[in-house]
Amino acid sequence: METTTRRAPVIAIDGPSGAGKGSVSRAIAQALKCRYVDTGAMYRAVAWMALHDGLALDDEAALGRLATEAELVLDQQTVSVEGHDVTRLIRTADIDAAAARVARIPAVRDALVARQRAYTDAGGVVMEGRDIGTAVFPGADVKIFLDASPDERASRRASDAAHGMGGEAANLSDVASALAARDQSDRTRQSSPLVMADDAVLVDTTGVGLDGVVARVLDIVRKRLGTAP
Repeated sequence: METTTRRAPVIAIDGPSGAGKGSVSRAIAQALKCRYVDTGAMYRAVAWMALHDGLALDDEAALGRLATEAELVLDQQTVSVEGHDVTRLIRTADIDAAAARVARIPAVRDALVARQRAYTDAGGVVMEGRDIGTAVFPGADVKIFLDASPDERASRRASDAAHGMGGEAANLSDVASALAARDQSDRTRQSSPLVMADDAVLVDTTGVGLDGVVARVLDIVRKRLGTAP
């Protein structure tokens, strides 16, 4: 009898900053024993390297080459570019703003989307970002769009030390303004704007703890994959 081997699943998790994509995606990847890929870290790494090399953030040709040619390594815990461990260096408000500018450049997006698609060569993947279900993997097995109220997203980001906004530096009003600016940039960019895919499932994380969100997303994923008990 002929048998077919089902390819490893691709789970796309999109949404704006502060919606909980990172924590939820890591938990889903661990539960499904899939690779976790944070595409936002890739744009941040390119932005960091551009600033490190003194490149103008509107130089499409130079940034496109950088995104194409730079040695960029992501594993489950660390991010490095050209041998520099930038895991913590890319989680700052300045890099967030720089990454938003870099992400608007079509040549950068084209180069990084190609890299992102290559991650499925090694098996199943849970990939988080802003255009995974619409541009990177429009044929993903499961598409989730995480969102939360602007106030909740700002509160989360303000208390998130991983983004360099914890402690006394976290002024909620400033964080809310920065998130609103990032949302505007992401939703209006010409190349792959932030938008929910037509076939994505919206999960509102407002007022819901991490465990509750993970449980809900896992239930959706398992039902879509046909592995629910």
